[in-house]
Amino acid sequence: MPNNNHENAVIVKDLERRFGNFVAVNRISFEVRRGEVFGFLGPNGAGKSTTIRMLCGILAPTGGNGTVAGFDVRTQPEQIKAHIGYMSQRFSLYEDLTVEENLNFYGGIYGLPPAQKQARKEWAISMAGLAEHRHAPTATLSGGWKQRLALGCAILHEPPIIFLDEPTSGVDPISRRQFWDLIYELSSRGVTVFVTTHYMDEAEYCDRIALIYRGELVALGTPRALKTQFMQQDVLELHCERPQDAQAEIAELAGVKEVALFGNALHIVADDGEAAARAVHSRLAERGYELIRLEKIAPSLEDVFVSLIEARDRAGEHPQAVAQ
Repeated sequence: MPNNNHENAVIVKDLERRFGNFVAVNRISFEVRRGEVFGFLGPNGAGKSTTIRMLCGILAPTGGNGTVAGFDVRTQPEQIKAHIGYMSQRFSLYEDLTVEENLNFYGGIYGLPPAQKQARKEWAISMAGLAEHRHAPTATLSGGWKQRLALGCAILHEPPIIFLDEPTSGVDPISRRQFWDLIYELSSRGVTVFVTTHYMDEAEYCDRIALIYRGELVALGTPRALKTQFMQQDVLELHCERPQDAQAEIAELAGVKEVALFGNALHIVADDGEAAARAVHSRLAERGYELIRLEKIAPSLEDVFVSLIEARDRAGEHPQAVAQ
């Protein structure tokens, strides 16, 4: 029987995964509340997919412990698989089957009785907006349609927890927004949604976020908390000519902690924004750069993440191995 916890759908304590001498996930701890949209963010190779595979009962941990839907990740992986939905960035669809045939196949895998399978299939087709495409080969669908079909397949058996591993990778912005509308709908029904992504803008949609870098958990909190508690420095946005060349010039200034390209602008992190602005003005004028605009801005989650990563790299505290 599961060890039920009415507050938390996922509990992780010092979870670790090694591949030989490589540390893919390094003793991370967190909890995910029931009905929460929990974002698990990090760059490619940070350890996101390795973590999600352990939580789904696909990959055994080499250290630590945890529970998913009340079941132990070490000793009850099959029970976990029966109580979760899982959707990977590759969508896990059979492209030579039609939309309806894919849903029939997954309904059979989940062991749904015929009447329930039919009802859930019709629900999934309606949810995904695929009524006009139900007999179309899956290979002919756009990325957005495949994405919604894959979600329908993953939740056909009405699991209380769904894991979405980079579900919007390679999908156009409109389809991404529509997909997040579906996630909100599921969450409003009490479904726990655990989503990994490397899109920082998507993090704003989550109730809470965990930031992982090189297998380590570097921050955990609401989007607002991360931007206020983990970003004590000021952030300046600079528009000038030749921003890539200017980046190196500004990085040399006293008081400047980080300088990063954001589109065609530079984001400058400094302890004292006003002092840094004066120094930037002076340096650009001295070196002959045309300054178009320089202003203090509220930090974005990307600013926070870049700052945390660069601080971690400077401290040299991360493990040497990088997860896949």
